[in-house]
Amino acid sequence: MGQLPDVLFLSKNLSIGDRMAGIAATYEQENRGRASLRSLMPVVERYAYFDHAAVGPITQPAAEAIQTWVEQSSCQGDVNWPAWSAAAGRLRTSAAKLIHSKTSEIALIPNTTFGINVVAQGYRWNSQSTRKDSVVVLENEFSSNLLPWLALEQRGVEVRKVPVDPNGVVSIDAIRRAIDSTTRLVAVSWVGYFSGFRMDLAELCEMVHSAGAELFVDAIQGLGVFSLNSQEIPIDYLAADGHKWMLGPEGAGFLFVRQSKLEGLEPLMQGWGSLQMAHQFGNSEMVLKNDASRYEGGSANHVGQIGLSESLRVLLEQGCNQKINPVATAVLENAASIEEGLLSAGASVFRARSSDRLDSELSGIITFNVRGMEPMDVRKLLLNEQIVVSVRHGRLRVATHAYNDQSDIDRLVETIRSLYR
Repeated sequence: MGQLPDVLFLSKNLSIGDRMAGIAATYEQENRGRASLRSLMPVVERYAYFDHAAVGPITQPAAEAIQTWVEQSSCQGDVNWPAWSAAAGRLRTSAAKLIHSKTSEIALIPNTTFGINVVAQGYRWNSQSTRKDSVVVLENEFSSNLLPWLALEQRGVEVRKVPVDPNGVVSIDAIRRAIDSTTRLVAVSWVGYFSGFRMDLAELCEMVHSAGAELFVDAIQGLGVFSLNSQEIPIDYLAADGHKWMLGPEGAGFLFVRQSKLEGLEPLMQGWGSLQMAHQFGNSEMVLKNDASRYEGGSANHVGQIGLSESLRVLLEQGCNQKINPVATAVLENAASIEEGLLSAGASVFRARSSDRLDSELSGIITFNVRGMEPMDVRKLLLNEQIVVSVRHGRLRVATHAYNDQSDIDRLVETIRSLYR
């Protein structure tokens, strides 16, 4: 069942019949949204696609926009460059809308790794302190959100890795214990790429700030599905690229730097695009932009940004940035159905949450094993049936999106069931 507006239950002015009609209308709206999104995903014509935690397929509008760029670029060179640049501007606006930030706080970047390094390397670490500055990370992070921080050890920064439960559950108390007066920054993934565990960013942010540190969030496994309001949850930095749950092409994403943090984050990779007079190439005044675009540096990946802009527009129209979020509802419903189906088929299923009651810690990521079979062998068998999953750390990983429907889930479950016959 979808997440319903509280007013349908709390209003004393609505009769039982009106309330039930409102519930029915909500479900109908949710189902229309799912069908609308599915109609814009060409991948469904062939595949039951469950690999969004790796690389997601792009939407039809993104494909059409990219094809237009290809035709323009091949036949007209840079004649349409102003229009391409305008599309990048639309992406900046959409990214700000997605996380409820200012457009001036958004930099367009090629990937999450780039954004993490902008923060890790540009942060003004205090090398004059009698004690080392420290940064706190999680030990089970994807390498992109671990290696840039570990590299800081060469600059005298202490890197503290917080142990994580074997099932992937992250304890905010464990993070708190790793922080002391030397800690400048805490870096976490919102959603674990393997476990699927989704952190409570509101609680984490409040704790980190109360301890006098700042918070960086790798949001690549969350954005596009779950809503994040940076005005209500005052994270300091965030990076995500769009080729997973945002259904864009690889090589295009964005970095969020809160306006108040700009001067504390040195733009080490400077280029013409970092300057206020970016298009006055003969200008000798090297004045940096006064917003987050100062971190972009040089020429943009216009084709990737054009594609991501279109896919993000589609998801925003579906309400992926809203508190009552039909995209997140559909994803969690799909994941619950997959979990139930795989268990009934005989698979061993893993979903990371600290309590059976805390669905708020769940995501669209599920891992499982088939008894007596190697995960890569199962993946190949599934691919032969045009079902796409991945393998991570010795388990099969399913990552479902809102456009997946019960027919996709049934194909997956029935194929797994057949392996036990």
